[in-house]
Amino acid sequence: MPEYKEIRAVYDDDTIRVYQAYCPAIAEEAVKLGTFGSRFKLTRMTWIKPSFLWAMYRSGWATKENQERILAIDLKRSAFDDLIQNAVISSYHENSDISYQEWQKQVQNSDIRVQWDPERDIHGNALNYRSIQIGIRGEAVRKFVSDWIVKIQDITDYVTDLRIRKENGEDITALLPAERIYSHE
Repeated sequence: MPEYKEIRAVYDDDTIRVYQAYCPAIAEEAVKLGTFGSRFKLTRMTWIKPSFLWAMYRSGWATKENQERILAIDLKRSAFDDLIQNAVISSYHENSDISYQEWQKQVQNSDIRVQWDPERDIHGNALNYRSIQIGIRGEAVRKFVSDWIVKIQDITDYVTDLRIRKENGEDITALLPAERIYSHE
């Protein structure tokens, strides 16, 4: 079966949820402030993931070092759509309609990257479709912190409960966030 790309997310008319994993100090400050504070580095690229299972795969279900806390971040949909429309693919593909040099120039001039990685099931196995993650830096990360975040929740306890249930052989599928296919405008 051929692989295809799909954005699946929890969203409503105004917001879309993305996930990020952080160390406790950054996560606690973000929850307290409702956005990221002084412990968050505005100078480096940060990656947002709308897929819960992809975020769990990358963070080891909140067990990897400096990824022990999982944040659910509701962003303005208009901002997320803008990110999608202005992103540059993170790796060059030969069958692209631009040259390698043109792509390199786009990457250098863009604050937004998009990467499509194999989606994962609850056990971390690759599925036959790819999920998006978006890297932001520079002006995009400043807007993310100052304007785009609507709400931040620490969902680490929920993630830990799911991980323990999964490790005990329980089917946690019904307990996962209800993600739907997302279409942006």
